[in-house]
Amino acid sequence: MLKTTLAGLRAHKLRLLLTSLAITLGVGFIAGTFVLTDTIEAGFRQKFAAAADKIDVVVLPAEDGGRERQAVGADLLEKVRGVEGVADAQGVVRGTAALIGKDGKAAGDYPTSAISIPEGRLNRTEITGGAAPRSAAEAVLDENTAKTRGFAVGDRITVLDSKNVKHEFTLVGLFDVGVDQALAYSGAVGFTTGTAMKMSGEKDFRKIDVAAAEGVTAETLRASVATALGTGAQVETGAKHAEELAAANGADTKILTLGLLLFGLVAMFVAALVIYNTFNILVAQRTREMALLRCIGATRRQVFGSIVLESAVVGLISSVLGLLTGLGLGAGALAVIGRTGLDVPTGAVALAPRTVAVGMVLGIVVTVAAALLPARAATRVAPIAALRSQVEEQTFRTGVVRVAFAGLFLLAGVGATVLGVTQDPGEAALFTVMGGGALTFLAVLILGPVLVKPLSALVGWLPGRLFGVPGRLAVDNSQRNPKRSATTTVALTIGVTLMTLISVLTATLRVTYNAKLDEQFPVDYLVASQGDQGTLPRALAEDLRARPELASVVALRAASAKIGKHGEFEVGTFTAAADFTPKAATGSFGDLKPGTAALADYVVKDLKVEVGDTIAVKTTEDGTVQLKVVATFLGENALLPEVTVPEQDFDGYFGRLGDGQIIADVKDGVAEENARRAVEAAAQPYPTAKVSSSTEIRGEFDEALDMMLMIITGLLGLAILISLLGIANTLSLSVHERTRESALLRALGLTRPQLRRMLSVEALVLGVIGALVGVALGAVFGWAATTTMTTGVVFQLPVPQVLAFVALSGLAGVVAAVLPARRAARASIVGSLASG
Repeated sequence: MLKTTLAGLRAHKLRLLLTSLAITLGVGFIAGTFVLTDTIEAGFRQKFAAAADKIDVVVLPAEDGGRERQAVGADLLEKVRGVEGVADAQGVVRGTAALIGKDGKAAGDYPTSAISIPEGRLNRTEITGGAAPRSAAEAVLDENTAKTRGFAVGDRITVLDSKNVKHEFTLVGLFDVGVDQALAYSGAVGFTTGTAMKMSGEKDFRKIDVAAAEGVTAETLRASVATALGTGAQVETGAKHAEELAAANGADTKILTLGLLLFGLVAMFVAALVIYNTFNILVAQRTREMALLRCIGATRRQVFGSIVLESAVVGLISSVLGLLTGLGLGAGALAVIGRTGLDVPTGAVALAPRTVAVGMVLGIVVTVAAALLPARAATRVAPIAALRSQVEEQTFRTGVVRVAFAGLFLLAGVGATVLGVTQDPGEAALFTVMGGGALTFLAVLILGPVLVKPLSALVGWLPGRLFGVPGRLAVDNSQRNPKRSATTTVALTIGVTLMTLISVLTATLRVTYNAKLDEQFPVDYLVASQGDQGTLPRALAEDLRARPELASVVALRAASAKIGKHGEFEVGTFTAAADFTPKAATGSFGDLKPGTAALADYVVKDLKVEVGDTIAVKTTEDGTVQLKVVATFLGENALLPEVTVPEQDFDGYFGRLGDGQIIADVKDGVAEENARRAVEAAAQPYPTAKVSSSTEIRGEFDEALDMMLMIITGLLGLAILISLLGIANTLSLSVHERTRESALLRALGLTRPQLRRMLSVEALVLGVIGALVGVALGAVFGWAATTTMTTGVVFQLPVPQVLAFVALSGLAGVVAAVLPARRAARASIVGSLASG
């Protein structure tokens, strides 16, 4: 039997290749994920290890009550320097200091970081051009910020200190931010240590780096420094600190790995369905062969073993090819990342032993598991079947067990979905809906063979009339073996379901977000301090109110305050025209008078209060004050502070603070460019005042959603590709199975083009069936998922995208049928009839 099985595999190399392709792609995606993330993680580890070579000991903030402090006291630096065995010790400063661009405004959406760059061995920063700063009048910039802002070594740059006072420096060098993604995001300006403390306003250090004297080991020095500092700080060796930093980065890499592996597992599940269908057809085709083996003495166990062995060989070959594919995919992904300009360190691309083990085991196990049921069916072939001239057509009956199980899964799925939708938005509700979706999909999977006939009749109605006899024959063929057709379409259904779900999510969130943005404050322009840090002078709002292009200007300011025993909340107020009144959910803003407050709905829930109750607010100027709740409002729809008090009260409670945000509406009839010019002119004297329009805010949100949709679509594309291979494989094997039937049709007058058309229409029908079921599931559970994310959902079905999914699925099915149809049309009529 072993020799017979291997001989059969060698005799059908093309069949082996088609069968293995689905698993190859699935394993390749998973292996590629590991190759990509392992290579990035190795690159980070190499960078951290290189930094650790410069530093022997690191002094970090000590834990206070189980929580790590934010800084190391500056007074500890001299203690460290006085420890025996210390060659050098430098404090690391890190804060913010906004760089002023050549347009006079603060560069970027967030203030640039201010960092210290010490001289000597303990300088962790890689200077890539010029030199490190040596005096208080010198500074360096990170390469990316210098490039985007048009600065070069030798230029004069202006930087704001912590009090927004301008200081000028000579740009003496450029540096690489390395693996520090926070610096890469915000940009950074480097100074001498003393200047960095002055510019950032920091009083203490983030950490203290220590270098050991010659002959002193890192561990010995660590013990000496720890003894000198006692419990005032945490002391580690440089090597250990590098490992912790690498591990923290590895945690981020693991999240990326898990996310990609989810898509890989979807692809493997689709591949398993394709393998199951393939072996099912192969067993049906080889009925006479199996029966003949039984006649000459093969036992049922041997027949079962031969099918399992064949699947194991397919799984082994597929896994090896998948690992090689994964290596190529990982290298390709790294090349793409490099071209995007992202500063991601990478090491040598390689297959780790873990990746090889996971890929081989997963590929072989999935293939063998998918072939078990077809192998079991092969053992039921009676020896007498070898005497039959033609293989019997499999019949399908809807059993009571199938209906019962499908009903149970469907009821459980609908129940879980309804429960999730009726819960308050949150993770629990989302996971409940996801569980309901999985159970419902299982019900559809079980009912697949039952649904195929009515759906194929519906989908095939138009093709049957458009394409005449070939069309009607194609529809009949799609209904002849419901189990096979259902398994073929389910693979495509999975991909289309997920694609539709993501499309519905993004479209609904887009419309909901825009509706909520318009509901409470139809904002045309928003002016805020860079990175929402700091405040703006009240004179800016007054200037905006004087601009004739603007109809309404509302200034918002807030401070943090403790309310009773419930922790910190944002307490604030607004300054607006007399006719401006925010919308209240309960109560009235007209009652907002001295000694009162309006609360966001989620604050009301947290504090367990309602209109008419009193809350105790601890203020900085008046101590604890008692405020009566006179109104509530929808917090997620408003820009108001979560606890809003009258303007005069706020100044008395917290002093005369600057504005946090200013929102402005354009007067009717004023051109957008004129209004924008007026707002920009008012904000120009204030470097950190950033102007954004509602159009820009919506654009950024839309851009983020579109990027997410594009990435997920690309990742799901693999599962859809595998499902299309399944359709092509099924049709190819089906053509071989129906060789005599096709020849008989040709003998009765069906032309070659008509035969090709028949098979193409059959693939079209199968593709559209899979797409329709996927669209229905994706639309329903996309809506359910959005209701668990936020309130006030405005459901949006992206009809053009949905229609495109259906059309592309049908078209892809037709493309998948091209080669099988061509092969069938070229077959000899006489030879095919004789082979039956």
